[in-house]
Amino acid sequence: MNAGRRTRTEKSHPQSYVPSTSSISTTRPRTTNPLIATQAQWYVWIHGFHTIAGYGIAVVAVFTNVLFQAIAHNQQIPHNHFRKDWQRRVRTHFDQAGKKHSRRVARQAKAAKVAPRPVDLLRPIVRCPSIKYNRKVREGRGFTLAELKAAGIPRLYAPTIGIAVDGRRQNLSEESLSINVARLKAYKERLVVFPRRSNKPKQGDSKVDLASTEISRSTSAAFPFEQVVAGFSEIAKSDVPKPVEGGAYRKLRETRAEARNQGKKEKRARDAAEAEAAKK
Repeated sequence: MNAGRRTRTEKSHPQSYVPSTSSISTTRPRTTNPLIATQAQWYVWIHGFHTIAGYGIAVVAVFTNVLFQAIAHNQQIPHNHFRKDWQRRVRTHFDQAGKKHSRRVARQAKAAKVAPRPVDLLRPIVRCPSIKYNRKVREGRGFTLAELKAAGIPRLYAPTIGIAVDGRRQNLSEESLSINVARLKAYKERLVVFPRRSNKPKQGDSKVDLASTEISRSTSAAFPFEQVVAGFSEIAKSDVPKPVEGGAYRKLRETRAEARNQGKKEKRARDAAEAEAAKK
């Protein structure tokens, strides 16, 4: 190694560089950088401030977090991800008028294809679910097996004559069963079954001329149903039961408390009787 060549340490700190007599290596002297010392002082001061005011900073942070999130009760923490490029995925419906025309043409083609059969199936009358909507009726998915049996229609034969079947629904009342059975019987009376081959009719086929028969294109239009309006009944004021003394709520609470504490009262009475017997 050339000892006469100046190294980077010698160029940056010529006053602290001492030439070495060894030809192997030289050691870099320790230097004090004023910037590092200043940063150390700032760190000591900031660390002391955090030690003193740490609890205050934590309280402010928690209060700010609660204030801006405004979460009530035990709900999911909002963490929305609005990062999808939704502007390129906006779906427009400028073909609305064209689709309307296409659907109408498709309906007409279907009606012509299935003619003289109706375009839809006969469906039962059911109640809407939930307490809020169970006062309304609508068309259901299909007739139950009990309704088909009561109307005298085999299960496998019903779909072939335009009757929808739902093997999952159950009749929960006699009213629903009777209404749908009457609907099926009315459909059977007006049903006309044409033979597949006019010259070879089978058992159950009608012998009515197609040209002289008035055909309905829609089963739901031929068998409409009306919304049943709940009736109101009036009673005389003398028939109204008398109010409970102290209020109905208080009476119910007292009765519930008596039933709950019945065992405790009996035990106290039994213990008192045993104590009196022990004294004698």
